[in-house]
Amino acid sequence: MRSADSQPLAVGALALKLPLILTMGRIFISPLFLIFYLKYEKLGISFQALPFILMALLALSELSDLFDGYLARKLNLVTELGKILDPMADSITRLTMILTFTQGVIDLPLLLVFVFIYRDTMIGTLRTICALKGRTLAARVSGKIKAVLQALAIFLILVLMMFHSRGFLSIHYLQQTSLLIIFVIAIYTLVSGVEYIYANRFCIKQTWEDK
Repeated sequence: MRSADSQPLAVGALALKLPLILTMGRIFISPLFLIFYLKYEKLGISFQALPFILMALLALSELSDLFDGYLARKLNLVTELGKILDPMADSITRLTMILTFTQGVIDLPLLLVFVFIYRDTMIGTLRTICALKGRTLAARVSGKIKAVLQALAIFLILVLMMFHSRGFLSIHYLQQTSLLIIFVIAIYTLVSGVEYIYANRFCIKQTWEDK
């Protein structure tokens, strides 16, 4: 039989892993967003209900991002693995959602979305290389603003989808407004990437010069 002390220990172990579980869970939300958006008819979901389901997935993703960081700091569970996985999960989730909008009714140009992909891939690679060398690239306010703006852009596009699904917006207005929103966010995303590299240039240079 299990001892009476084993249950509190199990609960304590789960609490220690909770930030990581939330981070990994955020990654698994991404394909759900993609599947629902592209295959809603086969799943028996009406076009009118689709934006609300996607909005719920977005909210779940952003709330898990909020809580995993809060719990990690509150419980003093900030780890080197978490420092790598958390921004990676953020990038995978938001990039998947934005990339999803290149298909279907939104129909964003793929080339524009590559700005987001290249920026996050480059920064993520630099962050990982520096971490493996024992150096941590300092987080920037511009990066946090970028994350908020990307989430806001996805939210606004889904709101537009809600109005379009009810017949209040034409598909032309939906697509053109969505394009404008993503174009503005893409510019800031690019600027934040340049600012991040410049702010961490000495750390990156030292890492690059290491044998």
